[in-house]
Amino acid sequence: MSLRDAVVVVTGATGAAGPPVIERLVDAGATVVAVGRDRASLDALAGERVVPAVVDLLDAEATEAFGRQLLAEHGRVDGLVHLVGGWRGGKGIVEADLADYRWLHDNLVVTLQHAARALHDPIAASPIGRVVIVSTTALDRPTAGNAFYLTAKAGAEAWMQALAHSFRETEAAAVVLRIKALLTPQMREDKPEAEFAGYTPVALLADVVVDQFEEPAAQINGGTFSALPG
Repeated sequence: MSLRDAVVVVTGATGAAGPPVIERLVDAGATVVAVGRDRASLDALAGERVVPAVVDLLDAEATEAFGRQLLAEHGRVDGLVHLVGGWRGGKGIVEADLADYRWLHDNLVVTLQHAARALHDPIAASPIGRVVIVSTTALDRPTAGNAFYLTAKAGAEAWMQALAHSFRETEAAAVVLRIKALLTPQMREDKPEAEFAGYTPVALLADVVVDQFEEPAAQINGGTFSALPG
């Protein structure tokens, strides 16, 4: 299976993981549609095979319209790498502000739902169709301080399992990649003495994302895999 001539949507494209993931997808032969909300930041990513797209993924109708336009322009959509993230927390079960949970649910769950629904059918029809999200190893050990964050992450993972069920009779796959935390070159430069134990370099995450397009769907659909170093 090859990404050559494939069309892959990367949401949250201007975040820490976006640029390296986009670079690896392009290196593998794909055209990448880089989705975000800030035009200037997206334009900085634009290239011969990187198409910027400003989309409000919290707006279901706008996201559906984006999906239709994308299919009309490219004739295919082969993948969605959903990198929209965010974190709020640090307080206890009672002390935490429920507004933080609503914000996390919107960013981590609703954006995924809207994007996956808008692109579901062309991805399901693709011989290499993939939907990939990045989740957290912290789901194995919830605490009061990260209860809201992990509840939202668990919701996103549940959605991916349901998506995998929807893909079960196709060549498409829905995959969850779990990490402890991301390590960017800037973080390493700012703290050269730090160990960053268990952190996943963004370049490694990008490699693991591209690997999902190369594995047989039957072997990875519905899977939750580690993207930890080592």
